[in-house]
Amino acid sequence: MGPLQKCSGLSARGVQCKDQHKDPGSSLPAPHLQGSHFIGSEAGAKQYDETIYEFRTYSLKSSKMNEFLENFKRNVHLRTSHSELVGYWSVEFGGRLNKAFHIWKYDNFAHRAAIRKALGRDTEWQGKFLIPNLPLIDKQESEITHLLSWCKLEKPPKEGIYEMVIFQMKPGGPLLWEEALKKAIHAYASQGYSKLIGVFHTDYGALDRVHVLWWYENADNRAAGRHRSHEDPRVVAAVQESVSYLVSQQNMLLIPTSFSPLK
Repeated sequence: MGPLQKCSGLSARGVQCKDQHKDPGSSLPAPHLQGSHFIGSEAGAKQYDETIYEFRTYSLKSSKMNEFLENFKRNVHLRTSHSELVGYWSVEFGGRLNKAFHIWKYDNFAHRAAIRKALGRDTEWQGKFLIPNLPLIDKQESEITHLLSWCKLEKPPKEGIYEMVIFQMKPGGPLLWEEALKKAIHAYASQGYSKLIGVFHTDYGALDRVHVLWWYENADNRAAGRHRSHEDPRVVAAVQESVSYLVSQQNMLLIPTSFSPLK
């Protein structure tokens, strides 16, 4: 789904913003939203949050995906005893097949460094999972991200599927494009086409990249919502400014594993 495309669908239910007054950049008043996703927008109200989210993507060798996931399922407790697993998915659509995507949460960089050191000393984890599974992995990728300051990580209402939409924004950082992006997400979120889980900004990896994680009941529900959003004049109007800051976009449809905290 391309929420920053003209006439596209980037939307969610269950979002609230402190800016309940009229949006100065729009002729429409900001609607009252249920939930508590948007957590701050007043000038000078932002506080630095050291929490980091590591996005890991493992490309598995052909025919080895199921074996890898079963091995992880049996030993996931060994890894989560060290740090928090946010979610673990297999990639269904959008890029290379046989790919596992997972998000890990750390208090800060020092916390992550300490965890990596502890894992290096954990002989049970090394012996039961890491060493047996390394031959199954073709490629490993890692990105370090932060939640954008006006969002918090949410949970879905029930089990479903997820879409990760990846926006490559123009160089300049959040100071250049964040407010326009926020307005676009706010507009989509108020229409109830989807459930917003989190908005992440890359710190290490491709810079000026934003990941938006959405939840849907199923793939057909997503398709229907996107179709409706294309014809929604509120959505079309909201994305006009954001499009000018966009370089490219892509997405992935994600299926949560049985051991994923985010289902």
